Amino acid sequence: MTRGLVIGESLIDIVERSDGTSDEHVGGSPLNVAVGLGRLGRDVDFLTRIGADPHGRCIAEYVNAAGVQLVSGSQTAAHTATARAIIGADGSAEYVFDLDWQLSGTPPVAPPLFVHTGSIAAVQDPGCLAVAALVDAYRVSATVTFDPNVRPSLIGERVLARGRIEHLVERSDIVKVSEEDLLWLDPDRPPERIAQTWLGLGPAIVAVTMADRGALAFCAAGVARVPTRAVRVVDTVGAGDSFMVGLLDALWGSGLLGGDRRPGLRGIGVDALTAALEAASLSSAVTVARAGADLPDRAALEAARR
Repeated sequence: MTRGLVIGESLIDIVERSDGTSDEHVGGSPLNVAVGLGRLGRDVDFLTRIGADPHGRCIAEYVNAAGVQLVSGSQTAAHTATARAIIGADGSAEYVFDLDWQLSGTPPVAPPLFVHTGSIAAVQDPGCLAVAALVDAYRVSATVTFDPNVRPSLIGERVLARGRIEHLVERSDIVKVSEEDLLWLDPDRPPERIAQTWLGLGPAIVAVTMADRGALAFCAAGVARVPTRAVRVVDTVGAGDSFMVGLLDALWGSGLLGGDRRPGLRGIGVDALTAALEAASLSSAVTVARAGADLPDRAALEAARR
């Protein structure tokens, strides 16, 4: 088990900026995680759903260029999904989606070191049911990582979505979630309290990103906190995904991924978790200084540390 498996949507982001300009980027939260890890030299398989159309070919080429293996059976959609991202003057993004999320069967890959999923793939019918089944199948031998990355415009029923998200939280070892996501899921409770509740459901780590107020993470040993890095923000597209990549890469490098390493992950100390959060924060800072979800490679991260 030396490869990671990422499961989830991939699409074309059509970015419309406040100055009237627009362009297209390959996107999708799970895709960004797979590509980000690939750019860091990590071995990753990616199970998704795209079409045999120009947008689908663009996605396949983009994934392969990062060194990520597209899992056989991923190119079965009638057309490739799109997400129109409207960028505000402050760099924030709002999305409008055209996406049909489905999966079927078990991916023809070796048992993974970890399996990551999240966002649309975790809540949209009918594919979310297959995702949950795959997570249950893999979690015996693999670390499970999850980022809800909530897209309210695609969620019809908040209570149903909350139940599906909490089902995956219960089965996850590492959860990364934004403060904004937590406020949408449960506006009546402070985000930190929700995150602490989630830690009690089963994960070893629950990390919360808080935009310009940094990030924190809960584990059995306590709470780790890091500030936001000072950087000129171009836009925030892919910021959370890049944070997830940095966190996974740090924990992978520490030898804490894999089902057999679960006791070590559960015993992570606050200092080690703080170091992982710092790596995640650096990855996110490099990404927001670029247009679109352009996640960094290892050389870009090393340059940013200097």
